[in-house]
Amino acid sequence: MTSSPKTLRIAMNGVTGRMGYRQHLLRSILPLRDGGLTLVDGTRVAVEPILVGRNADKIADMAAQHGIQEWTTDVASVIADPTVDVYFDAQVTSRRVEALSSAIKAGKHVYTEKPTAETLTEAIELARMAQNAGVVAGVVHDKLYLPGLVKLRRLVDEGFFGRILSMRGEFGYWVFEGDGQPAQRPSWNYRAEDGGGITVDMFCHWNYVMEGLLGSVKAVTARAVTHVPTRWDEAGQSYPATADDAAYGIFEIEGGIIAQINSSWAVRVYRDELVEFQIDGTHGSAVAGLRRCVAQQRAHTPKPVWNPDLPVTEKFRDQWLEVPANADLDNGFKLQWEEFLRDVLAGRPHRFGLLSAARGVQLAELGLTSSAQGRRLEVPEIVL
Repeated sequence: MTSSPKTLRIAMNGVTGRMGYRQHLLRSILPLRDGGLTLVDGTRVAVEPILVGRNADKIADMAAQHGIQEWTTDVASVIADPTVDVYFDAQVTSRRVEALSSAIKAGKHVYTEKPTAETLTEAIELARMAQNAGVVAGVVHDKLYLPGLVKLRRLVDEGFFGRILSMRGEFGYWVFEGDGQPAQRPSWNYRAEDGGGITVDMFCHWNYVMEGLLGSVKAVTARAVTHVPTRWDEAGQSYPATADDAAYGIFEIEGGIIAQINSSWAVRVYRDELVEFQIDGTHGSAVAGLRRCVAQQRAHTPKPVWNPDLPVTEKFRDQWLEVPANADLDNGFKLQWEEFLRDVLAGRPHRFGLLSAARGVQLAELGLTSSAQGRRLEVPEIVL
């Protein structure tokens, strides 16, 4: 006899933002609402979103557009609601700690965007609270679920690289200043007083990418820069950019691996994707973006010779082979949502929890300190 399906009620706060709406609501939760979440034993669990936000008109319109029955501007009431199973947070970072703390104290399972807090002290306290409360806590580590990085991880697991030597990452694109053309990112991203800055935004991503592919980060040397000092906000008013719009980092990873990652909102793209990672090893190399991954094995590595007096005739990109997916990979955000919700139903820890998020906040803090002091900093282990 099959038991009646459970319904997971998920309060989603911050879904009027770009990522909260496009990736979490539109491409993850709404498909799960429409198709259900299928467990290993074949049981289908219903998923029911509740929209939460500060702007009643926006939330109401969004709920009507997508046929969502419940919405509210009262965060406290939805957290206190005993029928709500999961609280999800995609707000600006400055509002996240208070909301997550309240949800954890109310016994809700929590799933959240990054960074989880503005300071390492707060991030560690959140992780400690969730551990003591016994709730399932998950943090969005979406890039590890992307097809390109799934392929890259498979190559690592299969020993394709031999001894891994280094990783190089390039991320970014030109974000318009907002005077002639509207900026692609919100203005708060460029104000340090509002929690903005590319180091705070991206180093938490790079931490879990490096951990997920290669190992834990042991030291960092970074330079954070504000290349564009003046920008224009959503109302067309100019404002000083007080946060960094580019960060250049060197990371030392366990096993002697060196990673270099450039992050910039002031760079024009001359690569196949907006983010690319190259891993080099003694037996092979591979380059992965969001979806594609190409590789070059030792036996197929050509022997270029440096000669600046002659034009280059080799087509270097043609010397790499495409790494097949060998599987039909769904949207990375949706895949992690499914994994997290299965963990909630099973009552087991999610593999990417608030401690992992705290390490991301730690790396961002150390990166900014390294930049300010002009020196290399070791990364201490965090113990709850």
